[in-house]
Amino acid sequence: MKWPTSKNRFGRTLRAGVGGVLLLAALGPLAACSSDAPGRDGSGTSAGRPSGSADGVRRPPADAAFDYQLGGPYRPPAKVRAVARDRTADPAPGRYNICYVNAFQAQPGKEAARWWQREHPELLLRGEGGRTVVDEDWQEPLLDISTKAKRSALAEVVGEWIEGCARDGFDAVEPDNLDSYERSDGLLTADDAASFARLLARRSHQEGLAIAQKNTTDLLDRRRTIGFDFAVTEECARYQECRAFEEAYEGRVFDIEYETEDFTAACRSWGKELSVTLRDRDVRPEGEAGHVYRHC
Repeated sequence: MKWPTSKNRFGRTLRAGVGGVLLLAALGPLAACSSDAPGRDGSGTSAGRPSGSADGVRRPPADAAFDYQLGGPYRPPAKVRAVARDRTADPAPGRYNICYVNAFQAQPGKEAARWWQREHPELLLRGEGGRTVVDEDWQEPLLDISTKAKRSALAEVVGEWIEGCARDGFDAVEPDNLDSYERSDGLLTADDAASFARLLARRSHQEGLAIAQKNTTDLLDRRRTIGFDFAVTEECARYQECRAFEEAYEGRVFDIEYETEDFTAACRSWGKELSVTLRDRDVRPEGEAGHVYRHC
C-alpha cells in the first residue's frame, strides 16, 4: 500500500485551546498521492552514545545542540549533535536523528486529504453532518482516535511510517499534534490522545526508536505510562512551560523558539538545563532567504 508523502510542517503560532475547529465538507475520492521515499542505508546513526532507556532504545543526550530542519534538510552546523527532519528526508550523518511524523492529523494540502479520504475515510474525524473536522490554523484534517478500534487501525498506518523512520536510520520519532483533542470541538479527549500515544510509543520501541512528547503540558503527568523518552517543545519560554518540561525529562528537552526576545529569555533562564534553538517560523533551509538558526 502507498502512503501519503509528508509535507514540511512549520512552527505553530497558536497553542492548544487558542483556536476552534473548522468543519469542511468531506472530500470525494480522487487520484493517489506519491509514496514514501525508498529506504536509505542507515547513515544517520548518531555519533557518541546517548543514554539508553528501559526499552533498550537510545535517548538523546541532555543539552545537545539541536537543529530543527522540517523546512528542508541541509548540512547542520558543526556544533549540532541532534537534528529533527521530516520522515521523507534522509537522516543527518553523525548526528542523533529525530524523525518528524504528523501522527494525530493529516498533512496539509489536498493531496494528503484525498489519500486519507480514498484509503481510510472511516479514520477521519467527522463532525456535524459527517463533515471532516479540520485544524483551522493548518488546514489539516484531524484523525479519529475516539475509539479503541480506530486507534488500533491508525496505529497500523502510522506504525508503517515509524517503521520507515527506523529503516532509514533515524534514532527517534517525533509524533506531532498530540494536542489535536484541543481542536476537535469536544469530539476527542486527552484520554484518547494518551491511549493513542501509548500505541505509538510501543511501536517506536519495538522498532528500536526513542519517542518524543511534542508540547502538551496537560499530558506531562502521563509521560511514563505512555512511554515518552524525551520532549520536543515549541516556545516553552514564551508560554512559560520550560520548567515543567525540564523537571519531567531531566533536561532531555529540545526547545524551539521563534522570536529573538523569547530565545534570549530562554537562554538566560534555561540555557544550562535545556537545549534551546532559535529558528525562523518557516524553518527554512540554510541559504534560503529568511533562514534563522542560533543555539544558546
